[in-house]
Amino acid sequence: MILEDNIIEVNSLEYFFGEVKAVDSISFTVREGEIFSFLGPNGAGKSTVINILTTLLPIQKGSARIAGFDVKDDPEKVRESIGIVFQELTLDRDMTVKEILEYHGRLYSMPKTSRQERIDELLDLVELEEKRDTLTRHLSGGMKRRLEIARGLMTRPKVLFMDEPTIGLDPQTRIRIWEYLRNINKQGTTIFLTTHYMDEADQLSDRISIIDNGKIIVTGRSWELKNALGEDLIYLETSDNRAAAETLKKLDSVRGIREKTKGIVVMVNVDGTYLLPEMMDRLRSAGIKIKAVNLKKPSMDDVFVHYTGREIRDSGAEKISVAVLRAGGR
Repeated sequence: MILEDNIIEVNSLEYFFGEVKAVDSISFTVREGEIFSFLGPNGAGKSTVINILTTLLPIQKGSARIAGFDVKDDPEKVRESIGIVFQELTLDRDMTVKEILEYHGRLYSMPKTSRQERIDELLDLVELEEKRDTLTRHLSGGMKRRLEIARGLMTRPKVLFMDEPTIGLDPQTRIRIWEYLRNINKQGTTIFLTTHYMDEADQLSDRISIIDNGKIIVTGRSWELKNALGEDLIYLETSDNRAAAETLKKLDSVRGIREKTKGIVVMVNVDGTYLLPEMMDRLRSAGIKIKAVNLKKPSMDDVFVHYTGREIRDSGAEKISVAVLRAGGR
């Protein structure tokens, strides 16, 4: 897909919950036609940003525009331009699959003929045609998520916001959801995704921003972020890790060294397979015993640890307010 102008523009956005700064003066853009991901731990500020951009939370400081409309000054036009798939399931258990989509179309004043055509299209897209008359309470978790996606697409939005869309799903279902998202994107919908799954951001995104503690730490394409760490990563456990780091950092091919709990991670600019023997010789010559060695290509997990200094957390999840949604926030 050809990426064109910016469809989302955010400048110096801040948001406080009481005295806690959830979003800390962030600025970024999303280009039309791309899949853009906010990657970060739960509680990092991802969902708060989505709440603001989808008009569920007011702008306290800064500005944002979506599809040319100011989020603060023209929220109705923004809502007409977007679709949302929430982190929490918000389906009425006593409505059928078709009724869910029908109701959403009526909510946005879609003409009856257009509604029916769109419902047929979407049920085919997410493979729920045979479930159109089934109550949502009888759907599996994966089916419910696919229905949520269909509902978000009902009005042909320019931007589809998805907050942790595969949370709680098994690996096979997650991969199927990825396939749907790629298909949706190919049809022209820009996708803004938040996730704390490294593989999800890696596999789906055109660009990724890592966000933590309300701040954007780094932005780039997946391969750019991984390549910034070097061609290979070599994990070592030794009898003296500090001395090992001092010895190895003298090598020209070593880009950097990071300490871990039990060892060190050496980032190298060359094929680690060829550099490893030299590294081991130098350590032995320095009287340092090697206890364990592991050679690998950089992953998004490594990128996250490199920029944040810790493993991604999995607690304290942010949640979009369903109460706000039901009160009329759409």
